[in-house]
Amino acid sequence: MNGDPSTPYSRDLGDELRQVRERYTTFRGRRIARMLGWDPGKVSNIEHGKVRASEIDIVQYLGRCGRPQSFIEDFLERYRSAFNSQIVQVPGNLRTMSMAESMADKITTYDLTTVPGLLQVEEYARALYEARGVLGPDLVEAAVRFRMERQAIMRRHDRPACTFYVHESALRLKVGSDEIMEEQLMRLLFHTHVLRIVPSAIGPAGVFMGHYVLWEYEKRGSVAYTHSDLAKVFVQDDVGVKRCKSIFARLDALALSEEQSRSMVADLASRSREDLSDRRLHLA
Repeated sequence: MNGDPSTPYSRDLGDELRQVRERYTTFRGRRIARMLGWDPGKVSNIEHGKVRASEIDIVQYLGRCGRPQSFIEDFLERYRSAFNSQIVQVPGNLRTMSMAESMADKITTYDLTTVPGLLQVEEYARALYEARGVLGPDLVEAAVRFRMERQAIMRRHDRPACTFYVHESALRLKVGSDEIMEEQLMRLLFHTHVLRIVPSAIGPAGVFMGHYVLWEYEKRGSVAYTHSDLAKVFVQDDVGVKRCKSIFARLDALALSEEQSRSMVADLASRSREDLSDRRLHLA
């Protein structure tokens, strides 16, 4: 770490301040700094979530942006926890997670039951949301669109170095049609990431009851993340991050090599294609 105390949530809320300034005023950062009697660097640091602004600073900043008292009070309520080392959010809040993910230099994940979101094809994601039956049609489409937009980081020239640990059970769980599963398995073979399969044959040693992510950054501390249908949890304290790293070290020792993993996926895709061809032949 380099002393940067920022968190995913502080960077999220800092960016929200910038958006408020740009949406409701014509002020550039330097101008609002002069109006407030601040150094321009202070505005930049606050808008990037690098430093904790005082409540008076927030009130003055948002007041200059013409925001009403109700808006300011709501923002302050959220901002008070922005720099906490552990943050819990409701599942529907996707912005903090997306920002943390997009800024990472290295991403490591573990999934037990489904293909990682960054590797899902559109129809797989849609079938997954529809099968869960929690969201209505419009919300399903919005969720799928957001998931596809997140994957833009995988196409960047400076994309993060990604390692995905995926349990074999996730590959064998049928989501949607046979065609969708074949397409999804083929997508896993793209060479934009490292894929490591955790084989079912090793038993409970490879079963961790959660979805785990470790985001690592060149110029700030690492962030561990997990989520469920109830909450999203961001952990930046040393104990939590160390625990997450120990899980991935264990998985590194248990999982198949990258070559073995891709061979398993290719074999499953081939079987899926053969089953689909046989079914079509039988129907004909």
